[in-house]
Amino acid sequence: MNIVFLFSDEHTGTVMGHSGHPIVRTPHLDRLSEQCYTYDNAYCNSPICTPSRLSMLTGHYPHQIEAWDLGAILDRPYKTWGDYLTETGYETVLCGRTHFNGTDRLLGFSDRLLDDLPRWRNTKGNPPRRTADARRGSNSHVTECGPGDHEHTRYDRKVADLAVDFLHKKAASPSDKPFLLYCGFMHPHFPLIAPTEFYSWYDPNTLELSDTWNEPLESQHPIIQHHRWAWRNDIPPPEDTVRCALASYYALVSSLDAQIGRVLEAINTSSLSENTLVIYTSDHGEMAGHHGIWQKQCFYESAVKVPLMVRLPSGETGRIAQNVSLVDILPTLLEVAGLEKPSDLPGESLLEIARHQRDETTRAVLSEYHHMGMLNAGFMLKRADYKLCHYVGSQPQLFNVNADPLENDDLALNAEYAAIRNELEDALHTIVNPELEDAKAKENQRIRKSEV
Repeated sequence: MNIVFLFSDEHTGTVMGHSGHPIVRTPHLDRLSEQCYTYDNAYCNSPICTPSRLSMLTGHYPHQIEAWDLGAILDRPYKTWGDYLTETGYETVLCGRTHFNGTDRLLGFSDRLLDDLPRWRNTKGNPPRRTADARRGSNSHVTECGPGDHEHTRYDRKVADLAVDFLHKKAASPSDKPFLLYCGFMHPHFPLIAPTEFYSWYDPNTLELSDTWNEPLESQHPIIQHHRWAWRNDIPPPEDTVRCALASYYALVSSLDAQIGRVLEAINTSSLSENTLVIYTSDHGEMAGHHGIWQKQCFYESAVKVPLMVRLPSGETGRIAQNVSLVDILPTLLEVAGLEKPSDLPGESLLEIARHQRDETTRAVLSEYHHMGMLNAGFMLKRADYKLCHYVGSQPQLFNVNADPLENDDLALNAEYAAIRNELEDALHTIVNPELEDAKAKENQRIRKSEV
């Protein structure tokens, strides 16, 4: 079976029509969702690009492969999708955004149609600054917004062009050799410069802003306070700027949807539709002003929840409530390719989860963060409706995201929820030793800094 993997950057799971958003227009993704298993509680394993992507491609949590930060370079003893599927006879092709570092631009894949933009290639693996005074240079991730042309838009168009051409050739010359095509898009990653066509769909003056877009810094958890300061979100921009930025983000999602639609059409209108698995997801979300935060780098739902859809040629569909994460994608691909899952991979096949849904209170997903904005490591464990945010050296947060979807009510210090907090802490420690991994990350970053 062929596999087409569609991957965006910074698309939070609730910002599309299929997930119930009242404003955002995503007709192609909505149509795809009707033909899929869709996972309503899908999470990234790190709310920042490179660790999330390397974790997904290896099927291991970031701490297991030392993918601590944006400068991480994968140690090649860790196999990727490309390694596994190439070995079993697949043609494995990268096209577009991967945010790999280092000189190896394939990481086990057999070919690449388009590399990352030059400014996104970190060949030296420089570590981040994680000192108390480390801070982003500006808040351009919010203030640089509005309609216009941008290289990310042109890049995404080229990704779709090359993917469509590849698929047309495969349809015209069928082969017994299956393929895996990875299509990586930049949108809706900032800067929030959106194509005019799509920006016109959203009137900034009528958009509903998050109730917490200008939440007072002093009212927040200490970790979130420092996060906001470090990423220049401590002082909210003027409301008209926030409205423009939000309209731009929505427009970038719609622009992404249009390019995905082109790739899907190439599959749907050819013989490939009979034997091609399609997956869509994103590397992490975008806070878009919730709790006064733009970008990601935290464990609120808008940062860690991602869309996830899996379309099979057989036409199986369903909405899956169980918690899943991006480390579940590799076991899914292994199942499709007829390979046995290695025992050291923490994920499970998404198809197995969809077809044999178990008690959703038993499955937990993990996310972690070791980059600028948190002086010490942060870990998130979500099981059923409860989410624990464990911060090394600081008090945790605890949310019931079903009862409190905006995460305004931190239950961590509420005595009524002490048993749940303790259960989640115990569950977290069966997966990872937070203090040990925090020390390992800092030592790794210290060594890399000394080598620069």
